[in-house]
Amino acid sequence: MPTECIPEQFEFPRLEGRAVVAAFDGGRITTDAGALLLGAADRVIGLTRRFAACFKDARHAPFVEHSVQTLVTQRVVGIALGYEDLIDHDELRHDPVLAVLAGKLSAGRSDCAPLAGKSTLNRLERSRSEPSRYARIAADPEAIEALLVDLFLDAHATAPEQITLDLDATDDPLHGHQEGRFFHGYYDSYCYLPLYIFCGRHLLAAKLRPANIDAAAGAREEIARLVGQIRGRWPQVRILLRADSGFCRDELMTWAEENRVDYVFGLARNARLVEEITAELQTARAISEASGKPARRFKDFRWRTRKSWSCERRVIGKAEWTQNEANPRFVVTSLAPAEVEDGAKYLYERIYCARGEMENRIKECQLDLFADRTSSATMRANQLRLWFSSLAYVLMCALRRIGLAETEFATATCGTIRLKLLKIGALVRISVRRVSIAMASACPWRGVFAHAHTALQRAAG
Repeated sequence: MPTECIPEQFEFPRLEGRAVVAAFDGGRITTDAGALLLGAADRVIGLTRRFAACFKDARHAPFVEHSVQTLVTQRVVGIALGYEDLIDHDELRHDPVLAVLAGKLSAGRSDCAPLAGKSTLNRLERSRSEPSRYARIAADPEAIEALLVDLFLDAHATAPEQITLDLDATDDPLHGHQEGRFFHGYYDSYCYLPLYIFCGRHLLAAKLRPANIDAAAGAREEIARLVGQIRGRWPQVRILLRADSGFCRDELMTWAEENRVDYVFGLARNARLVEEITAELQTARAISEASGKPARRFKDFRWRTRKSWSCERRVIGKAEWTQNEANPRFVVTSLAPAEVEDGAKYLYERIYCARGEMENRIKECQLDLFADRTSSATMRANQLRLWFSSLAYVLMCALRRIGLAETEFATATCGTIRLKLLKIGALVRISVRRVSIAMASACPWRGVFAHAHTALQRAAG
């Protein structure tokens, strides 16, 4: 039976009298030279160093080939570069640029690669709360959760007067029989229901949860933890919570009212609420039918549910007539009328509706940085995977915020930054005195790369 072998050269049609041949003989060549900017951003914020400190390493030091910081750097940067699966690292462990970022150009043993393969990284992801005989590295969940908030706080030179915390739950579809797997009727699939909390582009919390719970389950505890940590650094900051009607729960609103935290939440409509804005709906309908365009009116009133709320609260009703039908919407808020100068319309359209931007951040985490790759058997391992993706997002945001602030990529998504700036082909030469990385001369974004490098060097001091 003939064997298949890889030819040494590949011939293609001649061009202008010249033979066109290709071969895999280029030596140390990488497709990810732009990742050097991630390393520079990491040096500014100390992400991988601080993340590694969240693990307890009980391995016998003389026999350790890959330190915890090397492992977490390899995994976080790998995700940022688009390598979502651990199996990818069986090839990436030989990548020279990733080795530079991990600070390890050569292995201590002759039978090892400079970086770790999939099996070693898998043991890291499946770590337990305490080291065991076969799992010698243990992750500290509380320390990792606190790190996300510390990185957010450190990103500000001075305390802001006010911050807005956006909460949202989303689906994380499952295709196996993972622990905590349940069918969710709204999403029509088996999934997890992670809770995300953002402040602008900053990710403060990513909590993996089973799907057989209310969307707001655990939100009060998470907010209490975040607010306590934030006010420990910024005691005078004003905090506004913003979320859709899935978080409009008396428990959360009461806690906010008792702890000097404001909120604006969506409020699910019902017959009583719609009756409150009947006159406004009729006015909006008349205007819409006369102009042929959608029309809306707003009403500011006090309201209370019959059973679930402990007190009366301020509600904003949007009476909208569009496409020949009523489209009423409602929000509940702790903000006093005097605190919002332009009234109910401004509060609804400019303050509440701005929460939609958070959905783009979740898309970045899940689509660009693979936060939905929760295919491990246990909830604990999948939560750790979610944190790896979350910290890859934080690292990309640091690069965007510090290095790309004055460029056309200042508001680019993580996927765009990866495609344009990180995926750069380069020839790597390693000698006794230097590591030389010769990047492609035809790179169209070389000017942006140079700008980012200068900004990151300046920020690093």
